[in-house]
Amino acid sequence: MTTTKPKAQRKSYSEHSARVSSMRAPLSTDLRSQYSLRTVQVRKGDSVSVVRGDYKGHEGKVTGVFTSKMRITVDGVNMPKMDGTNKPVMLLPSKVMVTKLDLSDKVRKESLEGSKKSK
Repeated sequence: MTTTKPKAQRKSYSEHSARVSSMRAPLSTDLRSQYSLRTVQVRKGDSVSVVRGDYKGHEGKVTGVFTSKMRITVDGVNMPKMDGTNKPVMLLPSKVMVTKLDLSDKVRKESLEGSKKSK
């Protein structure tokens, strides 16, 4: 038996690895020429700049990557709540541009260097 409710039909149940690989953001022009890549997976610690939406122009480090919601949070991009506290805004990775990569992970650094050599 199939459901007739569109809400139930639209749910996406992709694997974690597929979600992680789709969490990509474009690189800045200098990083693009340096690594010969157009996009890269967004990781916690990368410095990004918001290029679209209500928070356009804000810059900061990625403080969280939520693969289940397909969103990221950026330090300094907050929404004020009614009680006066700030709540971090969840952004799509495609709405930001990576300006500085966090190369503390040895595997990530080697893969980026390998892509630079191959092209």
